[in-house]
Amino acid sequence: MLEKILKSFVCLSVVILAAGCAAPVKQLDYTAFKQSRPKTILILPPLNESPDVKATYSMLSQMSYPLAEAGYYVLPVALVDETLKQNGMIAAADIHAIAPLKLQEIFGADAALYVTVSKYGSVYTVINSAVVVTANAKLIDLKSGALLWSGTASASSAEGSNNGGGGLIGALVAAAVNQIVNNVSDRGHTIAGLTSQRLLSTRQPNGILYGPHSPKYGTD
Repeated sequence: MLEKILKSFVCLSVVILAAGCAAPVKQLDYTAFKQSRPKTILILPPLNESPDVKATYSMLSQMSYPLAEAGYYVLPVALVDETLKQNGMIAAADIHAIAPLKLQEIFGADAALYVTVSKYGSVYTVINSAVVVTANAKLIDLKSGALLWSGTASASSAEGSNNGGGGLIGALVAAAVNQIVNNVSDRGHTIAGLTSQRLLSTRQPNGILYGPHSPKYGTD
């Protein structure tokens, strides 16, 4: 009797695991994006939920490139930031609260990118130290206020590293050295660039669609 129960449990476990492995990645609905087909994108200063004050402008300075590479005209972020400051809008939370139609009236863009940085900076454990940057984004049609696209991405300085070669002592030393390097150099800025590329790349699953200045426009 016990043997039959164990066999049934094993079979059920296999079925559950197989079902979990076979679960498809949820496909993003691009209907609104394809109907809107924005040409000009306004990048708003990102919200910063991390403890590092550099996160907002580190991300802001690196998101134009992947969008331009995808085929969009991106309003110069420094000019946008200065325009907002001249109008008394300094905090990212206040900027994100501006009505889409008002942003369209001021900047004339088709869509705005709203970004939130949830992680930025060093993560230290007993045998590892890494810089991690995680962000999520929403692309909003400024005329209708409709959500066109959303995505999330993360990158870490520990990707591809192997601290096991020197045993426990070697791993502890490597972690301490990495922590010093992370603090002295602005590694977060480099990792933020990688996160931006992953977040706004057309080549990622459920990524941004090609813009009108791309030779692949309309093929996705």
